[in-house]
Formats: sequence, C-alpha cells, structure tokens
Amino acid sequence: PFLIPRTIQNVNGQTVQLWPEDTYSVDHSHAGYIHDFHADQATQSVTKNDGYPLDQEGLHYATDQSGTGAPIVGSSNTAPSSNPTLQTKQKGEVVISHLDCDTIPFLWQLADRFVLFDNFHQTETGPSTPNAIAMIGGQSGDTQWVLHPDQADPKGLTLPNLTDSPPFAGSATDTAAIKPPYGPDESVNGNATAPDTVYQPEPGQINLTFATLPLSFMGSQIGAITATDQHLPDDLADVTADILKIATQAPVNWGWYQQGYGPEPFDGQPTAMEGLVYAQGTPQHASYIVHHNGPQYFGYLGDNPQVLAHLNGLQQFFTDVGSAALPASGGVFYARGGYYNNNGMKPADPNATVQVSTPGNDDHPNYSDAGISEALIADEINAIASSPYWSQSAIIITYDETDGLYDHVPEQFRTYGPDGKPETGGPRIPAIVISPYAAAHAVSHVYSEHSSVIRFIDELFGLTPLGALPNEAAARAAGAENPAFNGPNGPQKNLGPADAPALLDYPPGMGNLLEAFDDDRLEGGKAPLPASYAMITASPPPGITLNASASDVITSLPHFAGTDANHNPSYGCQYLGITPTDYPGGYAPGAEIDPPPQDFNPRPTQSPGEPYLNINNNTAADPVSASTGPWDPPGTP
Repeated sequence: PFLIPRTIQNVNGQTVQLWPEDTYSVDHSHAGYIHDFHADQATQSVTKNDGYPLDQEGLHYATDQSGTGAPIVGSSNTAPSSNPTLQTKQKGEVVISHLDCDTIPFLWQLADRFVLFDNFHQTETGPSTPNAIAMIGGQSGDTQWVLHPDQADPKGLTLPNLTDSPPFAGSATDTAAIKPPYGPDESVNGNATAPDTVYQPEPGQINLTFATLPLSFMGSQIGAITATDQHLPDDLADVTADILKIATQAPVNWGWYQQGYGPEPFDGQPTAMEGLVYAQGTPQHASYIVHHNGPQYFGYLGDNPQVLAHLNGLQQFFTDVGSAALPASGGVFYARGGYYNNNGMKPADPNATVQVSTPGNDDHPNYSDAGISEALIADEINAIASSPYWSQSAIIITYDETDGLYDHVPEQFRTYGPDGKPETGGPRIPAIVISPYAAAHAVSHVYSEHSSVIRFIDELFGLTPLGALPNEAAARAAGAENPAFNGPNGPQKNLGPADAPALLDYPPGMGNLLEAFDDDRLEGGKAPLPASYAMITASPPPGITLNASASDVITSLPHFAGTDANHNPSYGCQYLGITPTDYPGGYAPGAEIDPPPQDFNPRPTQSPGEPYLNINNNTAADPVSASTGPWDPPGTP
C-alpha cells in the first residue's frame, strides 16, 4: 500500500496539503470482506486478497478462482459497474493506502518502545459490532446459532451477528424498567434532516445469550448478581450450567468506559455523526456509539442494574484513575472512544465540513481524526503512568476491525456462517502491549485474535476458558456433530470462542500475549520499565523545535510537528528518529518510491474532486499556509 503523504504537488507545481489524518471509511461489511478476500469457490479457504479496490469501485471479477468463469458480484454498497466513477475509483485507492509516523507518531512511538503484534487478527469477518462482541465473548453467536438455529440469518442480521445492528438492551423492543442508553445515531430519527428531539431508540438486535468475560467476572457472586436480571429466565437459559461453574471461581473487578455512555465534558457540542443535524445543546449520549458497546448486546448484562453499574462514560475513566478509585486488587478495564472527544479538539484540516464531521476519537475513518484518536491513547497512557496502577499494569491497544482496509496476508479461516462464507479468522489489525514488565523494542509474530486477549485474561485471573464452560463446550460439540452446521469443508469443530487451546482444532493455534512480557523483568532480574518510558511528552531531539508547547503536545495537531535545524518543516518520523522507507531520501524526501495516483483523494465524499486540479483557485505564493482547505470545490461550506 502507498503512503498518504502530508503534501502533494498539483499540476501548477503548488504544494497542497493532503491532511491524511481524515479519511473516507471504505466498505467493511461482511459482504464487503468476502469480496475483498476473493476466496476459491469450492473450499472458501484459499484467498487472493485482490478484491479490495474492486469492491469499492463496484466492479465484477472476470472469473472466480475455480476458473469456471462464474461472475462474482461487486461491492455490497456500490452498484456493479465495468466503469468506475472518479469517486468510486478514489475509494478503491483509499483502501490500499496507509499512514506513517508523520501522521500518527504517538502510536509509532509506543509500537517502537514496547511490543507490536504483526500477526494479530480481527475475529469476525464483519464490521465493528461483531468484533466488539468478540472482544468479550470470543465469538459473535456461533454457539447460540447451534442452540437456536431458527434465529440464524444468512445475511448475519441475527446469528451469528455480522452487522452493526443496534443491541436489544436499551432498544424500543426492550421492556426493562432500567435500561442502558442509546445514542442519537441509533435513534429512529438518527441522521435525519431536522433535529431529533425525541431520541426514540430503534428496535434492537436479537438478544445474545452465550457466555462472556463479564459473566465470568461475576465469579462466586454470580448467583446474587444474576438474580437482579430484569428478563428472567430467558436471559440466562443458555448459560445455566456455566453459572454453576463460574460460581466456583473468584470474582474479578471490571469496568467498561465508553465515550458518551455517561456525562462528558463536551456534551453540548455537535458530534461527528450528528453535527450537521443537531444544533448546540445536543443532549447527553450524542457522542455515544451504542453498536460499539459489546456488553450491551447481552440481556444478562445490559438489562441487569447491578451489571450496568460497571458501564460508564469515558471521562469517568480519567476520574477513576486520577483519584485512584479503581480497586487496589486489580481487574480488567476497557476504554473506547466515540463521535466526539473530551479535549474539545478539532481536526487540523481547516475545511469547514471536516471540522464538523470528523472530531471523533476512536480512529474510525469518516468521523474520527487519526490525530485526535491517538491523543486519546496518549491521555490514557499518561493517566495510567502517572498513577499507582502503572507498576501492576498491562495495557493492550488494539482495534475491533480493519475498517475494510487492505491486508496482503492470507486469512486462515476458522469457521463459516449460515451463508457458507468465512466468518472467523479475519484480516490483521494493529495491536500493542505496554507494561513495565513488557519486552522493549519487540515484535510478536504469534497468531493472535480477540480470543488471545480473552485467553490472557483467563490465565491471569485463573478463569475457566469461555470455550470450556459447560454450555459453550456442549454447543461446540453439538455443532461439530450436526451436519446442519457443516461448512464448505465439512464438520465445524471450532464454532464458538477460541480461548481453550485443548479444544481448538486450528493450525495457527491461538496466542495468549504472554510473549510480550520479559521474564527477567517479571522475576526481578531486570528493572521494570519506568512510567516515563511510556508517557507521551515533549522531548524533541537536538535540532528539532516543536510548534507546540510542552503543555500542548497532545492537543496540538499535527503531533510532533515543528522545524529542523535548517528551518525546514519536520514531523513525527524525524522527531522519533525513524527513517521512512517510502522515500529514498528519508527525512528530506523526493518522489515517493510508491507514489499515490495523481487523482488520489483521501476524502472522496467529503471533499470530492481531484486534489491536483481543485484547490479553490488558490493563487497565493504559499498555498500550504494560505489555503482555506485541501482542495475544496467552489461553493463548498
């Protein structure tokens, strides 16, 4: 994939800002991923991974891999065509582009200093919701599909869940007296053309009933906690034996912190998805993305008042860490961003549309800015490193899924859904492990997934693996024995969570993240890494002067931007001492080795057109500093 550079030259030789922090969100639906993989038709296991641009362009394959010439339908969100438009062609270019340390230097610094996983995969071949569910369940509904085949849907709308449909808990369908919130984007009138003053939640997704980590975390308290479920006995019908097993274990402290779930500092601001719809005074939860909240999809979690006490807004994370309010005995705590950010930051791109539409902080293209998103990570790392928790912490930074961006590494599919297409064992996603006991400057090549994080937690806290809990194990066995659940290659032995190695029949295996830790540090033979090593601060190397002050290094964009000793612009790569491979000249780049196409546009829907031709007729001597936008057509707000 080619690098999205910070600037490009237009046809008149002018330097034009490209603003790579803000990009279009390519197709990352289940159907889109299937097109991207371009697996052989017979076994659905050997992939070419050559369909990513074609999916965005709406093109057909000439033949399938079997060589029969059977047509394969193009994109799931673009009408099939033999001639892509400029905009769909640009979407196909975005899918094979990448960012470097000039754009996201905080993440590069952490990846360089600690442990980067280069073989970490998303579990589900679908968008955010199924993978948010897999983060706590290791699956998105395989075992529930086995127990309730009538609930299955070939399109993934129900079981296994392979779409971004909102959850049952908190929805218009949910009759519980105490319910979790819905954000306005999942409101009946979400993304409407007039302000939505009612915020009536949509009808929700089917209720999920298989085992999860939060269920296991209840431990010996599980009887008392589940007794307060508002939808008994239905919520617990599929985990009755699991509950008895979990009751023999010690409970584990846990929490889920997510932007907009609770009160946030900028609740009154227009949010990324609703900024063009809702005026100032947007109510609470406007920055909340309900379909990113894995626990809310389970009735025994989302409709249980005792469990809801573990779910909070993102700002509460900083309050709890800063006041040392987290349990001294430790636990598992998740933190997620959303449609806005708690620093009140705006994208560096001065374009008015981008300013309003892209202030999110969870690094999801189209509404989140990459700089604002890594600022959240820096704030979280700095908060933990400045607290008593650093000395006993293991911080895992990862993504739910790729957003459909290109990966050249062939997938190793583990299960297939009701549509007969690959369901688990998806493309690679970034993952970094940070800890005072971590290895330094290390890379893990071990096959890992969301189930690897679950396995790490299982082993750290002595929990029975989800896949080995009685109800889950029985459903896995039933699925393997029943031909109704066969995949294209026969019986499916790996349906459900993959955190129990003894029950897994999967050649790559499933890592547990333990290779990220230095045994000498754990055993006291080597000093732990200091908190200062993890913190994001202003420490420019000799010859570099930052534009930002020390107090603004996290909130000033682009991060680590400044000037070098020769008064030339410098960015994150030079600050970090990392020589890019995209340019033969390193810090003083000439032409890129693999340059972007001349019509490349990272935001083909927000700023349509060709950047080389359309820069507001800017004739200033210095277009980079004088331009009011990257290449906005005349009349763009």
